[in-house]
Amino acid sequence: MPRNGHGNKRVRNVDIQYSAEELAFRDEVRAFIAENHTPEIKAKTAKSMTGYIHKEDHVAWQKALYKKGWIAPNWPVEMGGPGWSATQKYLYDTEMLRAGTLRPLAFGLKMVAPVIMEFGTEEQKQKYLPDILQSNVWWCQGYSEPGSGSDLASLQTRAIPDGDDYIVNGSKIWTTQAQKADMIFCLVRTSTEGKRQEGITFLLIDMNTPGIKVEPIVLVDQTEAPEQEVNQVFFSDVRVPQANRIGKENDGWTVAKYLLEFERGNAYAGGLHGGLARVREIAKQERCDGARLIDEPGFAAKLAALEVTARAVEYTELRTLSALGAGQRVGASSSILKCQGSSMTQEVGELAVEATAYYANPFDRSVLDYGANVPPVGPDYAVSAAGRYFNQRKATIYGGSNEVQHEIVAKRILGM
Repeated sequence: MPRNGHGNKRVRNVDIQYSAEELAFRDEVRAFIAENHTPEIKAKTAKSMTGYIHKEDHVAWQKALYKKGWIAPNWPVEMGGPGWSATQKYLYDTEMLRAGTLRPLAFGLKMVAPVIMEFGTEEQKQKYLPDILQSNVWWCQGYSEPGSGSDLASLQTRAIPDGDDYIVNGSKIWTTQAQKADMIFCLVRTSTEGKRQEGITFLLIDMNTPGIKVEPIVLVDQTEAPEQEVNQVFFSDVRVPQANRIGKENDGWTVAKYLLEFERGNAYAGGLHGGLARVREIAKQERCDGARLIDEPGFAAKLAALEVTARAVEYTELRTLSALGAGQRVGASSSILKCQGSSMTQEVGELAVEATAYYANPFDRSVLDYGANVPPVGPDYAVSAAGRYFNQRKATIYGGSNEVQHEIVAKRILGM
């Protein structure tokens, strides 16, 4: 790890400069992005309000990362990971986010894969992990239900044993990209006795199984099937092999909590820095009372305050990565990152809308389609500003609402 420029002193065990080797690695990542993140994928990603584009584009980009050996930075070497240090992982994430690259889908690589590694049998590891690593299988998450969101333990989707199978009935909602998924990892209720958390089981379900129906949920962004972001998934007498259970029956809550550490502990800083850099460029071009917006004291102060907070998020992430590199569990610390990072994401989006002003008001869905011949109202950088702002409202809800995360921090870290 690099030093902070004050002799041998460290800031909470985190150095904030990089060694020559680390800087060389950063340059290698930048060169890879320039060579492999095609102009077509970059253009589609820039117009996306959700971070998702066509499935074939995601797969092509992820396979390029796989070929380089970079698709799974956090995986162990023996499972196909690159064997990077915590600093290399951080630099990789930061450069990818700064460049606005298409992010690899997290559901397989970052969420269910660590669960299979930790709780799965050897047979399950051999069956699922290679296809996840090679992006041969598209995963989605089946947690939330119409009556169970932040209070996830109240879920009602039932799985009843039947020979070597379970029979699953119920539904999941807000299921991202389910219409394109091959598999879903799902929390189901296998017992109604005792505490609610004690009757939950973690299942892997093939989305092509008879009895599964995916219904699109069309949001205010007007994205229609088959490119919608979220869905409701219905299970009607769906037969699932008990061999697809991860961990013990009725112990799925333990598995789910482990998974949420990875969902909540995302790297935010690179995206925040990249977003703020884009806002700064917009503010250099927009005018306010005849002068550049960037020179308006009130706006400049808002931008500077967010840049300082983004740096604080960066250092918090570095501490977390250092702990992971030492083999420690993230635990409740992931809740701190989730709260700060998601709130900051919303604030950056809000400042982008403020910078584009009235150009952010018009919403013409056709302009956002790649290859569209419809000219935008105003500059290109304003096209998706409002759409992203509204889409980012979800950031403080998914992965456990920030209100719930505040309670976790209060209890497990502050001891309140």
